[in-house]
Amino acid sequence: MSLFIPGPAGRLEALIEEPAPDHPPAGVAVLCHPHPLHGGTLQNKVVHTLARTCNALGQVAVRFNFRGVGASEGAYGETLGETEDLLAVLEWVQQQWPDLPLWLGGFSFGAYVALRAVARCPVQQLITVAPAVNLFAKDPLPEVQCDWLLVQGDQDEIVPYAQVMEWVASLERPPRILELPGAGHFFHGRLNELRERLLVMLG
Repeated sequence: MSLFIPGPAGRLEALIEEPAPDHPPAGVAVLCHPHPLHGGTLQNKVVHTLARTCNALGQVAVRFNFRGVGASEGAYGETLGETEDLLAVLEWVQQQWPDLPLWLGGFSFGAYVALRAVARCPVQQLITVAPAVNLFAKDPLPEVQCDWLLVQGDQDEIVPYAQVMEWVASLERPPRILELPGAGHFFHGRLNELRERLLVMLG
């Protein structure tokens, strides 16, 4: 189902996918796409894979376009604006499904935005795929208190594996790690494997 969610810079284009209709949803997952200035949209294949995975786990999957992407209003907000977009979507989701556990996930830039927002919302599960650690130097990120799974390919050409692992080693509360040997940033040819391994780790 396509719809618009009110955001701080105008309405945000969103896509909601329900799990199998014969079971009530077990939770709701909000998923964030890669960098708006580099072709990132809610249709990104990795984000789509996250949505399919969450549906298979009984979650309602909510994907949305950050400000200035697709039919979303506004203009690129230097991560600060996108964090506010995400918080608005999370608030809307909590109003729609007040009794369901909340999951939050993102890929690359979207994972960074999720890390910025997670401490400001009662999230039960965080999933960050190839979090863009090159952005982390701008300001310190809040400590993650919920269950957290970090997914990383060791041949990532955009978000270097060694840099991610160095950052993880500095954390007081490090995440669980799902490593895909030989996988690059966009997991080309590995998306089905990514989904299957996520199902095992999150199921």
